[in-house]
Amino acid sequence: MQENNIAGGQELLCINTEKVYDWILNESLFDLKLMDLHLPLNPNTGEHLTCEDIDVDTVTCKVTPNCVEPISILSRVDQNFIIDGTEVTLQLINIQKNFKVTVFVDLISELGEGTIEVCEAEFTRCEQVVLCAPEGTDIDVYFIDLDCFVCTATCDQITHPNQIDITLQVRLCQSIQSTYDVTLEIIAEFCEPRDSLPIAPCPTPSMPPQCPVIFPHNCDY
Repeated sequence: MQENNIAGGQELLCINTEKVYDWILNESLFDLKLMDLHLPLNPNTGEHLTCEDIDVDTVTCKVTPNCVEPISILSRVDQNFIIDGTEVTLQLINIQKNFKVTVFVDLISELGEGTIEVCEAEFTRCEQVVLCAPEGTDIDVYFIDLDCFVCTATCDQITHPNQIDITLQVRLCQSIQSTYDVTLEIIAEFCEPRDSLPIAPCPTPSMPPQCPVIFPHNCDY
């Protein structure tokens, strides 16, 4: 039976945490086409915008994970691998990732300064990764960096004056882990709060700089 209290302020503790079974970092690039996007109303006049009203060279995009279900694990399949001469069973994980991309464009200066939102489009991409992730483990995907840039943007004033076609590329830098909830017994010290930072005292009254050379004028009478 171990003692509850250990010299030096340490104690034997049980904590709930996650065991990381496997962990990879990878980069994923994919192209996306957004065709026949209808231009919105002019926020200044309320009229429908046309190709002549926007600066097509200023089209930009922003991509964010779907806030309801950003990640879905479609399946995991056991596969045998030979690693350093030893046969091991790992899992092929099929991951579905759901995103939302928002497209913006600038109005031409004659219509007033401003960037307008053209559309929001949802899209899905799937990916396969190999992890040590036996049944019962969780798959956690974190986006370290999530970015997109517009490759082409075209707007034909003659054939479709109210529509714009865009191709863009999305870049994902992601951390993918397989984890499992565990309870650990460890020897540790309890954390203590840091000292409070001092608040600066009220400043004492002081006079502003004076100009005795020019005022008051020292005259001899």
